[in-house]
Amino acid sequence: MISEMKTIAVVGGGQMGSGIAQLAAMHGCDAWLLDTDPSALTRASKSISSSIQRLVSKGQLTQAVGKDALGRLRYTSNLQELSSADVIIEAIVESEDVKKKLFIEIDKITKSSAILASNTSSISITRLASATSRPKQVIGMHFMNPPPIMKLVEIVRGADTSDETFHATKTLAERFGKTVICSRDYAGFVVNRILMPMINEAFFTLYTGVATKEDIDVGMKLGTNHPMGPLELADFIGLDVCLSIMKVLHADLGDNKYAPCPLLVQYVDAGRLGRKRGIGVYDYRQMPKAIKPSPKL
Repeated sequence: MISEMKTIAVVGGGQMGSGIAQLAAMHGCDAWLLDTDPSALTRASKSISSSIQRLVSKGQLTQAVGKDALGRLRYTSNLQELSSADVIIEAIVESEDVKKKLFIEIDKITKSSAILASNTSSISITRLASATSRPKQVIGMHFMNPPPIMKLVEIVRGADTSDETFHATKTLAERFGKTVICSRDYAGFVVNRILMPMINEAFFTLYTGVATKEDIDVGMKLGTNHPMGPLELADFIGLDVCLSIMKVLHADLGDNKYAPCPLLVQYVDAGRLGRKRGIGVYDYRQMPKAIKPSPKL
């Protein structure tokens, strides 16, 4: 199975999906990127080209590898075009129902040997796998944002994930130059089980007037040596994503310590979703580019 991993398909043309497709292409795989919205594919294509050019200009990628990577990328809105893929990585909205519907569709059109991976940051792999006819070949492959930069991939085995699927997925992540950690299939896995309650607590600290947003972030950056403060990081991730993960943690673990902060809920209700909307905890619309929080976590 490992030697046959030549074609990687990614579903979801957002920041995560385009970053994963870029990684696959840069490491010698033929890469499909699918999104039902053609404008999302146009944005993804521009973003990937810019990212690769940046890596070339910094000397982190040779011009030949960059050119080869761009030549390996294909963009589509037609699910049928993914039928020949060896691995399909789902990187769509963090909703169990939406992901399950996609897995049902992918399961029908892909070859029987294909691995179905989810980039979910919190949702049960076992439940996603149950929607398919191949639960042994379903696995969690959680990349960090942005995928071309961040060194970690969190691999999550569902109840039925086979050893062969696990080893093939781990080998693929390592081929992409990533360090792998493994998690059992519990809500939030490792990274978000720890990170999201910290971000939620930062919102409570702001909500209850303990300190300003700036002092909360500076305190965590300089006091604990974090490269970004928790509120800056929440804006970078997307407040809607943070809220979705907190809701999963709260529902699946059944402990009120995971209840989302009312201020986080209010910001999402108001459409203040973070950097992608120009406003979240911070307002990026008037902020000079040079002092915007860095995405390099």
